[in-house]
Formats: sequence, structure tokens, C-alpha cells
Amino acid sequence: MAMTGCLGFCSAGPPMVVSPEDIWCRPETPADIDEIVDSHLRGDVPVERLVMVLAR
Repeated sequence: MAMTGCLGFCSAGPPMVVSPEDIWCRPETPADIDEIVDSHLRGDVPVERLVMVLAR
């Protein structure tokens, strides 16, 4: 795990980036972080309701 500063979306709240897929998430509660860890990091299934859709 690496520490970073602002990732460019600070106004949206503290984002979380899951690498190497570069999937951005916006957890709103500690339970959301637990869900991301269990579902995405351990189970390889992103938590769709928390995924940020970035305009490119």
C-alpha cells in the first residue's frame, strides 16, 4: 500500500483507488471500506455502488 496526497477528486470526498485495475471507489463509511476489501480485494468483485465513473 502506498500513501498519496490528493488524487485530483478531493471535492468528492476521500477516494480509494484499487490497483493495478485503477478502479476508483468512494467509500462513505467504515463499513464501505470493509465491503471493498472483502468483495473487491479478496473476491475480485468490485462494489459497483461505490465505483466512481471518471470522465476521460
